[in-house]
Amino acid sequence: MRFLNLIVIAALVLAAAYVYKIKFEATLQAERVAKLRGEIRRERDAVASLRAEWSQLDSPTRIQGLARRHLSLRQIETTQLDAIDRLPERPAETAPRIDDPIGAIIESSDGRLVTGAITPSVAVR
Repeated sequence: MRFLNLIVIAALVLAAAYVYKIKFEATLQAERVAKLRGEIRRERDAVASLRAEWSQLDSPTRIQGLARRHLSLRQIETTQLDAIDRLPERPAETAPRIDDPIGAIIESSDGRLVTGAITPSVAVR
């Protein structure tokens, strides 16, 4: 009977140690989760700050002010605009258009084409 009591006490001690180990690991994981949540919150705040800064930098009024200050541009006058029907015609194509470039190469050859599969010394004549 005493031996059985010792085995039960040892089992209880081992179970208590195992439960303590699990509790300790769970506490560590909870701390890691809290740390990660804090990092995520800081990163979201940084992203929101950068988006606000970007929208300020990207504002059209700011860009227009910078363009006036740093570029020597003039306003567009209505005399610079013209109707589409008054535009000059498109120039004619200078090179002939070939729909089949490989066929054109074959037709322009003198019948002694050499491909990559046949060396020039073995080419059929």
